[in-house]
Amino acid sequence: MSAAVRHALADLERRLASSALGPSLQKDYGLAPHTTYRVGGPARLFVTVNDLAELEALAAIVSDLAGTVPPVPVLVVGRGSNLLVADRGFDGLAVALGARLARFEVDGPAVSASGGALLPVVARASVEAGLTGFEWAVGVPGTVGGAVRMNAGGHGSDMSESLVDAVVVDLRRGDTTVRAAADLRLGYRTSIIAAHQVVASARLKLRLGDREDSRAELTEIVHWRRTNQPGGRNSGSVFTNPGNAPAGELIESAGAKGLRIGTAEVSAKHANFIQSDEGGHASDIVEVMREVRRRVREAHGVELPAETRLVGFEPWELP
Repeated sequence: MSAAVRHALADLERRLASSALGPSLQKDYGLAPHTTYRVGGPARLFVTVNDLAELEALAAIVSDLAGTVPPVPVLVVGRGSNLLVADRGFDGLAVALGARLARFEVDGPAVSASGGALLPVVARASVEAGLTGFEWAVGVPGTVGGAVRMNAGGHGSDMSESLVDAVVVDLRRGDTTVRAAADLRLGYRTSIIAAHQVVASARLKLRLGDREDSRAELTEIVHWRRTNQPGGRNSGSVFTNPGNAPAGELIESAGAKGLRIGTAEVSAKHANFIQSDEGGHASDIVEVMREVRRRVREAHGVELPAETRLVGFEPWELP
């Protein structure tokens, strides 16, 4: 960490502590419980915002320090189902959305959801309201905000199929904007939403459907995931599919299924999942990722792009 960032973090800590957000500010706060891997070190600063007003107040404070070179690193923490934090932790500000930013409302074919709303909960509620088009999300253990940022998807659909727009708070610029889905450049597990931008809420447009058919689809999706994907400590798919080739098949054919390094192992159930032991280390997971990429490169001549977000690692530590 540069001296400039260190001073900026100290300044940020003082400002937050003396603001209305002070009671929710924590220092050297462990991030492992906020990830599905349950590994990783602490965030230098951690704050929970409970509504849009608090999020905008945070943005006003952080944006005052936007001139720091390099800028203060920011990490928005949801369910952490696509996140791996380095063992040393994260030298920056981690932001979590509180309970009042986990609400949603169904009104006709429209769903308005806060960024912290859980995807499976929204999926089931939309089905009970007689809507279809969001069943795929029942098996994704993430939040609406994270799903918008990475254009999460599965079972032949993704967020781009139903997203109308999103309210985005930029912590560095200090502004709040409503961004149409078409402006977010939603691609395969990507968007233009940056790490310092928070999806405060999103609007979805679904379709009227048959409730019983949709309930059956939910059951089928949950059963498929339990049958074909491992539970436990993992981040879901570790790599995105390069082209039309499924990453899991490439990994398995390269002989990496079951590969173990230290406390991390390529799942025997699905090769695009890496499992971590209880008390595991992020460094072991990264080493498994590196070895998997090497084997696939040698066997198939293709690079596997990482889908899991790696935070707090030095450039030379990345797989």
